[in-house]
Amino acid sequence: MSHLPPFDYLTSSARWFGTEGAKLNQTARRVLERATRRVTVTEDINQRLDAKSTYGQRLADKVAAFGGSWTFIIIFVAILVAWVILNSLLLGRTAVDPYPYIFLNLMLSMLAAFQAPVIMMSQNRQSAKDREMAAYDYEVNLKAEVEILALHEKLDALRNEQVMQLLAQQQAQIDLLTRLIKEGDR
Repeated sequence: MSHLPPFDYLTSSARWFGTEGAKLNQTARRVLERATRRVTVTEDINQRLDAKSTYGQRLADKVAAFGGSWTFIIIFVAILVAWVILNSLLLGRTAVDPYPYIFLNLMLSMLAAFQAPVIMMSQNRQSAKDREMAAYDYEVNLKAEVEILALHEKLDALRNEQVMQLLAQQQAQIDLLTRLIKEGDR
């Protein structure tokens, strides 16, 4: 029914983005090329990021996840309470670490010294992940916007084609009526 040519996204980019396709940034060109080939841009970005992560990064994420959990807090509080009870009440004068719990303070300091950089590594990794997710979201949103703009242009072209067909039919009807009137006047 329609005789529209295939849609050219790169040519239309000049109208949409105000610049020629060759001058677009890499993301916009990639989106337009995928739209032209009818290829989706969606993927599970977490799988791609997890595949690129090293063993150390995955370990830092697990340590940070455990260190920021209620399980860790409950176990940690239980150990501290048990340490205080053991060294103050049960062992008394023969305690391994009597009050003021100098050995316990040393262990807590060492734990904090180890745990803080590991958590920071995990936070840095999460920040990088967030930046990649934002770039990915931008690309998906740009593709959706490009497709919507393309649909508008396709609909406008279809409407124009239909109007032209309607005008041609009306002109044919007018010509036929004119001919019938001339034949009726004879």
